[in-house]
Amino acid sequence: MVTGWVMRALVSAHVVAILGQPVFAGVYLSGDFDGLRWHAAGANVVTSIGYLQVIAAIVVWVRSRQAWPFLATLVLVVAETVQYFAGMDGALWLHLPLGVLTIVGLVVLFIAVWRRPASLEAAEDA
Repeated sequence: MVTGWVMRALVSAHVVAILGQPVFAGVYLSGDFDGLRWHAAGANVVTSIGYLQVIAAIVVWVRSRQAWPFLATLVLVVAETVQYFAGMDGALWLHLPLGVLTIVGLVVLFIAVWRRPASLEAAEDA
């Protein structure tokens, strides 16, 4: 049961962190250059939470024999990593659309994780 709640907590923190990213980018684009520093710091937080989420998803997979949280997390973290380096390189043609897709994907994962609590904990309760 604990692993399911850890996964939910990490996905929730991940969503909160990633939703700040377009706000920080908007602050920068509106002329406040500190927004770029906030956006970069936010990227570090989002990426770090994503990597922790991969670990939690592996534990969920091992304990509950449910691979979907791991597979979804892995796809998102790979996309976030590509987006991170695209942003650092200034490749906005990739950074912006991948950012939108990553946010949408993470919100969908958030909904799935919170809607299916039994599937995250099935093997733990047995």
